[in-house]
Amino acid sequence: MKRYHVTTFGCQMNEHDSERMKGMLESLGYREAEERAAADLILFNTCSIRESADNRLVGHLGEAKRLKRENPERIVGIGGCWAQSLKDEVFERFPFVDVAFGPGQVPKLAEFLTSDSLTAQGFFEFEGFTGHLPAKREREFQAWVQISVGCNCACAYCIVPSTRGREVSRPAQELVLEVERLAADGVREVTLLGQNVNSYGRDLPKGAKTTFAELLALLDAVEGVDRIRYTSPHPKDMREDVIRAHAELPSLCEHIHLPLQSGSSRILKAMRRTYNRERYLDRVALIREHVPDVALTTDIIVGFPGETDADFEETLDVAERVGYDSAFTFVFSPRRGTLAADYDDQVPHEVKRERMERLVEVVQRRATERAQRFVGRELEVLVEGPSRTDPAKLRGRTRHNKTANFHGAAAPGELTRVRIESATSTTLAGEERLLARLA
Repeated sequence: MKRYHVTTFGCQMNEHDSERMKGMLESLGYREAEERAAADLILFNTCSIRESADNRLVGHLGEAKRLKRENPERIVGIGGCWAQSLKDEVFERFPFVDVAFGPGQVPKLAEFLTSDSLTAQGFFEFEGFTGHLPAKREREFQAWVQISVGCNCACAYCIVPSTRGREVSRPAQELVLEVERLAADGVREVTLLGQNVNSYGRDLPKGAKTTFAELLALLDAVEGVDRIRYTSPHPKDMREDVIRAHAELPSLCEHIHLPLQSGSSRILKAMRRTYNRERYLDRVALIREHVPDVALTTDIIVGFPGETDADFEETLDVAERVGYDSAFTFVFSPRRGTLAADYDDQVPHEVKRERMERLVEVVQRRATERAQRFVGRELEVLVEGPSRTDPAKLRGRTRHNKTANFHGAAAPGELTRVRIESATSTTLAGEERLLARLA
């Protein structure tokens, strides 16, 4: 029996794609190896968004080169956005690699593995959805659902449109059937994935058009699914019907990830984000009007080319005013093939680092303040397994997407009630309520 090992870098879409790769490989008779050295097939599902992911990948490839030297029959493959951005350069830079493929070509991996001749090949066209492939889920009770691929935006810093192509939506009825199958298989929580979920359905043919809010309502009606999440939306497309859905649909969680990127309208324009500071804050106000207890999270880039001290102060001001429940903060790193990589006014690294420290302080302080609203409350928690910091406790997530560590006896996949006793910027702590376990 042949064995495989997959290493995943990057976003939730990559996690989803890796689960599909694993499902596809197991349908071919492969089984997963815990260690890379025990695998006949070594795969890397790559990301090209941040320079740090590139650097980590190169380190892992060094080990793969050594293992390939020890056993030349071993197959090494690189998939994902980084492979797509380099295309055939992958083989020039890493001649020990046998197969490379973009995120739109995952099924070609199976074609390669079952072919008579395993000469090095690359597959980089945009074709189909990985969502059509079988999946090997990390947890039986949670699942990713890919509702669209690609992106029609042209953000100056982002390489995704060139690595995942133009936006293509899956038909709504196909998604309903998939979620019904997942519910029948014991899935209680689904996370909908797209580069810009808000624009879902606009490319569907006349007669099949479905808005994102309408899709949410269709999936909410699926019996057996307790929670629906989604990522990522775009502020320019965050409409009131989607916001209202959070207040009206029982399964739609009280959590919205709304990327800011910068609090300066001037920098947002340079980023080609197509909204300004005022539009963003208007969306935040509308969200909190309809869903007062919502958890808001975000992405922020520090040190975009041309960012002045005044621009950065505007970002700090938005972070203070909004009070995010958490934020992914990044130092700008130029990506080959993007407009921003060629901008002249790059911000010095030491300035970026100092600004990042100031931003993290604001984000963590406000997140800690926001988390105190949960102390003393009983929250519904979906149990995921043992706590990573204390094996005597359990870990799970609230509907607000907050990690909760607690004493209790519930099993993974069960919903239970937890009384929250303390809170930090990142986690909640408490006790499971006796007789409070949910069906």
